[in-house]
Amino acid sequence: MINPIYSPAPARYDSGMKYRRCGRSGILLPEISLGLWHNFGDVNPLSYSMAMLHYAFDHGITHFDLANNYGPSYGSAEETFGIVMEKSFAPYRDELFISTKAGYDMWPGPYGNWGSRKYLMASLDQSLRRMKLDYVDLFYSHRFDPETPLEETLQALVDIVRQGKALYVGISRWPAEAARKAYSYLAERDVRCLIYQGRYNMLDRADEAGGIISEAADNGVGYIAFSPLAQGLLTDRYLNGIPEDSRIALGGHLKSDSLTPGLLESVRKLNGLAAERGQSLAEMALAWILRDRKVTSVIVGASSTSQLQRNLSALESPAFSDEELQIIDSTNP
Repeated sequence: MINPIYSPAPARYDSGMKYRRCGRSGILLPEISLGLWHNFGDVNPLSYSMAMLHYAFDHGITHFDLANNYGPSYGSAEETFGIVMEKSFAPYRDELFISTKAGYDMWPGPYGNWGSRKYLMASLDQSLRRMKLDYVDLFYSHRFDPETPLEETLQALVDIVRQGKALYVGISRWPAEAARKAYSYLAERDVRCLIYQGRYNMLDRADEAGGIISEAADNGVGYIAFSPLAQGLLTDRYLNGIPEDSRIALGGHLKSDSLTPGLLESVRKLNGLAAERGQSLAEMALAWILRDRKVTSVIVGASSTSQLQRNLSALESPAFSDEELQIIDSTNP
């Protein structure tokens, strides 16, 4: 069967998506972005991945977040995106904001990891080939490298922009002091850091407590949150135990010892509050992050279009009362 030619929804920018300015830049990002960490690799049916990407764009999601080793297997999420780019999105390239990263292990040997100039540049070249792109909109240093001189990593980012392989650069999960140095180094070379990507949710507020979010804003840098649902903990998934098909049961990044009795009590309390607000726990968790205007966007994952649809419902969330925020704060581990 020949797939019909993809035509995006004419009302994609009138479907309820809101856009926020990314720091002091000309870029607007959707409040909800789609991450391809899981469910877009070569172990997943291409038709499912394509359906989710189409649904996202049809509903105003213009930002797709990738990395060199997303899959599984490594590189396969970018390959999947490249197929969809070629078959569906090519005529709409200028409506898309595509990001990728390098920093974690990608290939064997001493040059396939961390933050050297050689690794970052080689990795981006590979990513562009896999995604069938001439450039990405945003390229990240995926993690801070304590061994490689900071100037080497940052100068590689500067040169990547000057070579036209990325329009903007960002950093992900860098410690506060290194992030401050990065903002300064890049600004001095007229390649400003566009955005900081960090883990942030109701159960993990380290970036808020440590000043990462505020310092990004003070430096004109956007902030984008990943793991907004704490890998499923901030859903109704684990309220009554560990399902057999869950990430914990299947031995994923989330471990069974992370679901302590105290944490489960907090999640149940949050779920009760969400029910009182007339929404799911996941919807409330996303809305809580977006309550802070210093946050540019939230990256969600999805295993189906219906799950993505439910996530988008967070955009219709009512404002939080002071009492509700106090209840949420009281559950902070």
